Amino acid sequence: MVEIFILSIVQGITEFLPISSSSHLILITKYFDFSNQQLSIDVALHVGSFMAVIVFFRNDMLIFLKNKSLLLKFVVASIPVLVVGFFLIKYDLVRYLRNVEIIGWTTLIFGILLYVSDKFKKRNTLKNNFSIKIAILIGLMQILSLVPGVSRSGITITGARFLSFKRYDSAKISFLLSVPTLAIISLYGIKNLVESNDFKFSFIILFSILFSYLFSYFTIKYFLKYIKKFSLNIFVFYRIILGSIILISVYL
Repeated sequence: MVEIFILSIVQGITEFLPISSSSHLILITKYFDFSNQQLSIDVALHVGSFMAVIVFFRNDMLIFLKNKSLLLKFVVASIPVLVVGFFLIKYDLVRYLRNVEIIGWTTLIFGILLYVSDKFKKRNTLKNNFSIKIAILIGLMQILSLVPGVSRSGITITGARFLSFKRYDSAKISFLLSVPTLAIISLYGIKNLVESNDFKFSFIILFSILFSYLFSYFTIKYFLKYIKKFSLNIFVFYRIILGSIILISVYL
C-alpha cells in the first residue's frame, strides 16, 4: 500500500507539472525497486489523472461540446503524439528511450528551454488566439514528450510560451491537451489488460485510482493559482538540479 501511495503521489503531481511524470515514475521505481509498477497499476494511475482533469475542467468540457471549432483544434493538436506513440509501442521502440542517461539530458535541456520561453511577457490567450495553425505547432512539439524527461506538460507550456501565450493560458492549453492523451492511454491500457486476462478489479486498483485522482486534482488547482502570481523558475531550477544529479551519477 505504501508503494501505491508513493506512485500515486508521483503520478498525480508530476503528470501536470512541467517536470515529466514518466521520468519520475521510472526513477522512483528503479531507485526503490518497487514491485507494484505493473500494467494494471499504471493504467489505474492514468485513469485517476484523467478523471481529475475531466472533473476540474468540466465547464470547459461543456464549452467544447458547444464550440466545435475549439474542440477540433484540440483534437488536431493531439493527433501527432498519438500517432507517433502508437508506432513507438507497436515496434517496441519505447524501451530504447527509457534509460537514465536520456532522462538526465532531457530533464536538463528542456528545463533550460522552459526558462527561455518563460522569460518574456506574452499577450496571447486561449480564448482569442488559439488558431488551427498554433494547434498543429503545439501538437508537433508534443511528440517530444514521448521521450522520458521531456514532460508533456513542460513541452506544451514551453511551446505555448514561445508562441506568445500568457503563462496561465499556456498551462490551461497543456491541461486540456492532456484529456485526449490520457483517455487514449487509459483505454489502450484497459484493452491490454482485458486481452491478457489480467483484468482484476481490486482494492489496490481502487486506491490507485483514488489517490492519483486526488493528487492530480489538487496539483491542477494549485498550479494554476501559482502561475497567476509567479514565474516557472522553480520548476526550471528543479529540472536543472535533478538533471545534473542524474548525469553526474551516470558519468562518474
